[in-house]
Amino acid sequence: MLELIDSILQEKMDLNENLIKIKFFEIRVTHNLSEVETFEFIRLARNKLENLGYNVYLTNAKYKYQGKQYIVQDNELMVAIKE
Repeated sequence: MLELIDSILQEKMDLNENLIKIKFFEIRVTHNLSEVETFEFIRLARNKLENLGYNVYLTNAKYKYQGKQYIVQDNELMVAIKE
């Protein structure tokens, strides 16, 4: 699980270090994780991102990015923004 988290987060950081979005489809379908595994993925990824200086928002949470207000959508498991 940790290797998968590191791989996904590194791929996301390579695309945009300041804003990371983890979508339901890519975790549950593409990586074929069960519901329990998905919750564990979220817990561990959130902890890692917070330790790296990100603010992490989960589904339905409100957040600001570049001066605009957003809500983490139902198809997104988490959004992380670099402090």
